This record gives sequence, structure tokens and C-alpha cells, in this order.
Amino acid sequence: MTYEEYLEKNGEMTYTNRGVSMLPLLKQDRDMFTVRRKGEERCRKYDVILYRRPPESYVLHRVVKVCSGSYVTLGDNCLNKENNIMEEDVIGVMTGFVRKGREHSVNELHYRLYSRFIVFTYPLRKCFKKAKNKLRQILKK
Repeated sequence: MTYEEYLEKNGEMTYTNRGVSMLPLLKQDRDMFTVRRKGEERCRKYDVILYRRPPESYVLHRVVKVCSGSYVTLGDNCLNKENNIMEEDVIGVMTGFVRKGREHSVNELHYRLYSRFIVFTYPLRKCFKKAKNKLRQILKK
């Protein structure tokens, strides 16, 4: 059963995080997230969305810009934004998560502040990560 089919049937799902793109919020093999099926409404900036990336992979990233009919997304631990995420590719919106065994809602003040902080500091984090990677390359030589 695909994620789309599961969400269509049940309305929401809780799943284990895979990968490192949403660090430090979600850690692989430790944390889980809950998404609800996306309705007719548009997603908003700072929403974390589950979307389909052809051919059949799925991505959980944060919306950093809402465009006409599409979105720009970015993983909290990523350097590169993904442009042109089409409305029809979005299958779910995160409503909560379990981090270190504690349940959290995306409506909590702490989470909302974190979301804004992570988007606001993106340019600084990108420069820092690039400098760190360059330093690693120099030290390997």
C-alpha cells in the first residue's frame, strides 16, 4: 500500500523518520512523525510536508516559500532548496512528532519558534556548512 492509499483510507499516519535531512528535529531510528492527508487548502510557509518525488520516493521537508501552484522546500539539515514542488505532489502535512519518546504538536510555541529560527538562519547555516566541508577537504590533503 502506498502512502497516498494509506492516507486516503485512514486520514493520517505515523511513521519512522528515514535519513538526515530533518535533523536536528527528527533523528533516524529514534523519532517518528505524524502526517494528515492534505486537503484542498494550500500549505503555508513553515509547514513540514510529505511529498512524492518521481519515480516513487517520498520526502519530508519544510516549506520555505509558497509560490503560485508550487512550493520551495528545504530539509532542516540540507544546503539546497528544492524548487517547483507541485501542489499535486504534496500528500500530507505534519501535525506532530515523537522526539526522544515525547509527543509534540506543531502548534506548540517551542516548535513554532524553532521552525522560524531554522528558516531564518538558513543563509548562515549554509555558509557554515560549506566552510566546514572545505576545511575537511583541506585537512584530508
